[in-house]
Amino acid sequence: MSSDHLMRIRSPEFQAMAERVLRATELTSRLNVLPFEDEAGKAELFEQILGRPLPTSATVHPPFYTDHGLHLDLAERVFINQNCTFLDYAGIRLGERVMVGPKATFITVGHPVDPEERRGWLSGGPIDVAENVWIGAGATILPGVSIGRDAVVAAGAVVAEDVPAASLVTGGKATVHRRW
Repeated sequence: MSSDHLMRIRSPEFQAMAERVLRATELTSRLNVLPFEDEAGKAELFEQILGRPLPTSATVHPPFYTDHGLHLDLAERVFINQNCTFLDYAGIRLGERVMVGPKATFITVGHPVDPEERRGWLSGGPIDVAENVWIGAGATILPGVSIGRDAVVAAGAVVAEDVPAASLVTGGKATVHRRW
């Protein structure tokens, strides 16, 4: 689903997505009540959520939320702290050594702004996070955003536009302050 692609809500594609959302919600609810030390149980559930094993060097601390899971691509040495949400239907890629602070949210789908289209369509785009990026606590990454290598997204930032490599972004709507 590209940023200019729309999906009709009353369509077979939407129905398939809705069925997967129910399954992913069931799996994540089971994951989030496991004892923290149950590594085997967590590994089994992550494999069902992602459709493949979690990379061996990746760390994900529950609670963890996703609405789809099958379009979430986590590279080696990714670290995801507690209480993060990945609405990944349009695709989310986290490159190697990406660190994600607690309560960060990644959203790949939304609704058109036009009130006539809002209830009938979904719109969206994939999120791509390059290597060695740090996403601060409570940051929100919106559909279609790419974040360049070595960038830092400050805690609480809302990222609606691409972030250049080696830069720091902050604010209610993230603004580039400096590059290095």
